[in-house]
Amino acid sequence: MSASGVAMVNDSSSNITGLNFSDFKNASVEDAESYFLPLPWWQQTIYYAFFIFMFIIAAGGNVIVVWIVLAHKSMRTVTNYFLVNLAVADVMISIFNVLFHFTFNMYQNWFFGMEYCKFALFIAQCTISVSVLTFMAIAIDRYIAIIHPLRPRLTGRIVLTIITVIWILSVLLALPNLLYATIYKWPDRTICYLRWPDYTDDSKMSNQDMAYNILLMVLNYFLPMVTLFGTYARIGWELWGSKAIGEVVPMQAERVRRKRKVVKMMVAVVVIFGVCWLPTHIYFILTNVYHQLVMWPYTQQVYLFIYWLAMSNSMYNPIVYCLMNARFRAGFRRFFGFCCKCGSCQHDLILLKTAEFVTTYPHTDK
Repeated sequence: MSASGVAMVNDSSSNITGLNFSDFKNASVEDAESYFLPLPWWQQTIYYAFFIFMFIIAAGGNVIVVWIVLAHKSMRTVTNYFLVNLAVADVMISIFNVLFHFTFNMYQNWFFGMEYCKFALFIAQCTISVSVLTFMAIAIDRYIAIIHPLRPRLTGRIVLTIITVIWILSVLLALPNLLYATIYKWPDRTICYLRWPDYTDDSKMSNQDMAYNILLMVLNYFLPMVTLFGTYARIGWELWGSKAIGEVVPMQAERVRRKRKVVKMMVAVVVIFGVCWLPTHIYFILTNVYHQLVMWPYTQQVYLFIYWLAMSNSMYNPIVYCLMNARFRAGFRRFFGFCCKCGSCQHDLILLKTAEFVTTYPHTDK
């Protein structure tokens, strides 16, 4: 999946469109046409409905998450700032990538020019890396707060530094998309793909492309998922498996309850991410081991669903926050109360101003 899990044709076994660019680059136009079969109108209608729905929920829901945190001082906590960073990444991939590459997948034709080919692939890879690194930062923050409660908390300045480093690392990891993304034109269609320096017309694959995809698969999925599983397992044992020494006072019990709620919410977010992206990685592995799979007549339909599932990860986070956190739920009600002018939101405003935060400690710059 070239880097981002976005729809494209790649020099090696294509991981996104189900097409292998090296197989048909030197083929005749007639031969190439056999790889591009339009979907029936009813299938196109279904996919349009699914992708547009996903785009609206992902872009709109994450914008509301940003508003809830930044517009309410009591919500400006360390964990919530990381959630804002996650929401910004999800908004960016939804606006700048999803519908463009859905169109490319649907028609196997890139309509948006060379510059946007580079930009869209870069944004997709960059924002996915931002999401993964943000998950890691939240897990580490929770680990320190719960396992080592006496250690100093992260300050606002440190959080801003961490977020900046996350974006710098993500930009560097996505940089090959800006450098090597290009378009290839047939008489009646254009494709957007990564053409690496070691690609030649005589070669069947790019070793650089293969190495890059494996690196991304490890750094953006398998290594983080293993690390996150281990981290949250240790946190879970501390919160649910260990026994408190001495008498547990009500305030202490309430503190543990709040910590458990935050951990449950973050575990749900990470599990959803893992489930949404797993089929994409399986597809990449299978099409590289069993190359003939990309010639299967239903590859486009299968991949459109896999691609939708991966991109739909962006719309689930706001839903999880709303379902599993009372403060975010109040924030969503307040937002739609403003939009619809449908009555008083005083109760939700009070709830947003109370001391029980998404995190268990307040943000401070000191």
